[in-house]
Amino acid sequence: MNQRSIATVSLSGALDEKLRAIAAAGFDAVEIFENDLLSFGAGPRDIAKLCRDLNLEICAFQPFRDFEGMPEPQRARNFARAERKFDLMQELGTDLLLICSNVSPASLGGIDRAADDFRELGERAAKRGLRVGYEALAWGRHVNDYRDAWEIVRRADHPAIGVILDSFHALAPSFPTRAMASIPGDKIFLVQLADAPRLELDILSWSRHFRSFPGQGDLPVGAFMAAVAATGYAGPLSLEIFNDQFRAGSAAQTAVDGLRSLILLEDQLAPDWPNFAGKALAPKAKSRGTGFIEFAVNESKAGELARLFSQLGFRKSGQHRSKAVERWSQGKVELVINCETDGFAHSHYVTHGPGVCAIALDVDDAGRAMQRAETLKARTFYQPVGPGELEIPAIHGVGGSLLYFLDQAGKNWDTDFEPVASDASGDALLAVDHIAQSMPYDEMLSWLLFYTGILDLNRLPQMEIADPRGLVQSQAVVNADQSLRFVLNGSSANRTLPARFISEFFGSGVQHVAFACQDIFATVAAMRQRGAGFLDIPDNYYDDIEAKYDLSPGLMAQLRANHILYDREGDGEFFQVYTHIFDERFFFEIVERRHYQGFGAANAGIRLAAQAREVRPASMPRV
Repeated sequence: MNQRSIATVSLSGALDEKLRAIAAAGFDAVEIFENDLLSFGAGPRDIAKLCRDLNLEICAFQPFRDFEGMPEPQRARNFARAERKFDLMQELGTDLLLICSNVSPASLGGIDRAADDFRELGERAAKRGLRVGYEALAWGRHVNDYRDAWEIVRRADHPAIGVILDSFHALAPSFPTRAMASIPGDKIFLVQLADAPRLELDILSWSRHFRSFPGQGDLPVGAFMAAVAATGYAGPLSLEIFNDQFRAGSAAQTAVDGLRSLILLEDQLAPDWPNFAGKALAPKAKSRGTGFIEFAVNESKAGELARLFSQLGFRKSGQHRSKAVERWSQGKVELVINCETDGFAHSHYVTHGPGVCAIALDVDDAGRAMQRAETLKARTFYQPVGPGELEIPAIHGVGGSLLYFLDQAGKNWDTDFEPVASDASGDALLAVDHIAQSMPYDEMLSWLLFYTGILDLNRLPQMEIADPRGLVQSQAVVNADQSLRFVLNGSSANRTLPARFISEFFGSGVQHVAFACQDIFATVAAMRQRGAGFLDIPDNYYDDIEAKYDLSPGLMAQLRANHILYDREGDGEFFQVYTHIFDERFFFEIVERRHYQGFGAANAGIRLAAQAREVRPASMPRV
């Protein structure tokens, strides 16, 4: 069974903090990165004891740099330096030293010269019961290809010398992975894993700043692992991630994300790799859209929100039997207003202010969804329920909000409500089209892995959106039939609308909910009659649309009059309109899709600029 490991360089904090986070996440082993040890206040024996106490095995000490192919006197000095590292390793209690290929301008080429150096080093290591693994850096001076590293190891022909395979160093330069099958599994001493987004950067910069966990990037890590599997390798699988965001974020959360990525990778490999037999995850439950969306507010805001719902055509369809909770319905959309003074919704309101505290997802098997979520280290949620009330399985999601799972057994969640007789206010809104969540930019990779790992969602290409005060990154994840769509928005600029939402909402959360309709012009007209107001879009925008598309004068007049935005993709058309921001927190969007799959990215900058004109200046205090 392969150990799950991670290199300490992947996390933020001091070495002891990193080790505790790694152990708490559930890893079996760790690679100690040399700089982490050198900068730590305790000695290697203390680190070894801490790892034993945490039930962590130290699978490697790394890296030893610029070793092979050096001229004298540097060569002799390197062997003396290696002996000192062997002393340290024995105090740490690890038997593997990682040596990366030489980048020194003084180094000499030649496979045989390097093999001779490693043969001699192997003799020295073997006397202490130690091993040495050789890794090809993609920017190595003479060796930058794992195939050359393996040839050096093969010619060294020593049992204490093996090769180390790193997915980034093989995949970023697009080296073929099929040659790995010729390497005996017992000569592979360690497999390191990293993914990365496709970027037009030199490989060194790409590697040092933008690596990510498997499943968060664009490299074919699965194909790399399939090639490793063919060798019969049974050693540790270790994450080695150089990422500026990870090293500035929460060590605990990064460690959980890392373990989650390994579990998902193992699940992907399980059918073809005996080492992972029995470790497969519960299959993903099939999602079928949203069951309900719950808003946490206080009493005064509950009335304002109910008025807005009514203007949008929702009718009050239920009152909770024992709580200050209302149900509002239209088409397949179910909204809940919760102004209880205790319980989870109230604590969410106290922490975040008015906003979405929970989303219920309609799935075919809630039990399977929970089982998968728990295996992937999601935080489960339980709270006492009243007599006769339905207990709905739930996990914590973005910003500490809840994700409920509703299947056929949970479809009677509405039995907690007394029906309310009222005249139907409207029936134009059909379903929830998408839910947009804002978060710090450095959390986006974490939540991307969360959503695509637990749910049957696939990511679309990431978009960059121009906000008047900075750049916003937008990442959509959708299911196969488009019935469930989440849009994750993050910005590293602190004055963009998503960033201000986070600072004023006291954390990540739902910034807007979009509803689908069949006729946006009739829908908006009816909403206006009920008193709804919409975001003001400047005439300049419509002048550009008129020049860009061959739209009829009548359609252009309707767009202008109703402040509706328009986009086109091939034969597909998209219409969207936005409400004013509720309590400077969140807003709603009404959309009509005509064979259109996107989210109106071309209009996002226009919308953000219009909203920026409406919200109070960032420097002005809330009253």
